[in-house]
Amino acid sequence: METEYSRPIILASGSPRRRELLAILDVPFRVLSSDADESTPEGYTPEMIVRTLALRKAEAVLPAAAGEDAVIVGSDTIVVLDGRVLGKPADEADSRATLALLQGRTHQVYTGVACIGLPDGKVAVDHRITSVTMRSLSDSEISAYIATGEPADKAGSYGIQGLGATLVDRIDGCYYNVVGLPLSLLSGMLSEFGIHVLKRQGM
Repeated sequence: METEYSRPIILASGSPRRRELLAILDVPFRVLSSDADESTPEGYTPEMIVRTLALRKAEAVLPAAAGEDAVIVGSDTIVVLDGRVLGKPADEADSRATLALLQGRTHQVYTGVACIGLPDGKVAVDHRITSVTMRSLSDSEISAYIATGEPADKAGSYGIQGLGATLVDRIDGCYYNVVGLPLSLLSGMLSEFGIHVLKRQGM
């Protein structure tokens, strides 16, 4: 199979994890960090939160990409336990409290993806959900994991692509969704903008 594309992607994220994931698709892209406000109204559902923020992040880089023939991609990920949104930890104590809540239980990871086509302004927004079950952890294991520094900038205080993988018993759904960018969802959305990640030559 050969990669086929008609215009480049602009990733509206400073996340190294999302950059690494997008690189897997082997399509040309560049990064424009988005400094969008990540606050949402209190009554928003998890779906509304990730879809709103993904689009807001994509829209935030529009001025810098004005006049280009490209597709902006924004994304947002949250962790939800029993309807409660668990964001990035404020400090180590917050990480400890979050990991204590998650251990031995199943939570959901929501990731929203937004695409904006330029220069036409076409918009597509979607999201994906993955269930993650953590094994029961001892206090010393939680302390050791926090000491690695890995939880510091991650929703839910763990990174499944790193040492956080040792905390996870099983997942139900897209692995890449938990990392921060559901590639199967994104590739389908990109096809709506003329970017075909997988397409046989001559088909």
